[in-house]
Amino acid sequence: MLSIKNVQFTKLLKAEGRLREFNFRKTASEGITVFNIDVTDDRSNRILFHMQKQDDVWKIQPQQLPAWITKNETHLHEVIEEEMK
Repeated sequence: MLSIKNVQFTKLLKAEGRLREFNFRKTASEGITVFNIDVTDDRSNRILFHMQKQDDVWKIQPQQLPAWITKNETHLHEVIEEEMK
């Protein structure tokens, strides 16, 4: 039986001129580790997306997202790496 450490955390990041709360949750399936991330937009709509490690860098998985999220991909990578230490 495969066991995976439950990793869940929240970070405030500045995006589009304001602090936003990003919630991270680590999941694994068939040996693939993914972070599920959610954040709310200006209208309080929850936006869900996934990041997966590719070539030692956490990347947003392809889907249509607001530019303020995709522009912060590097910051999101850094937050995950810091938490995983």
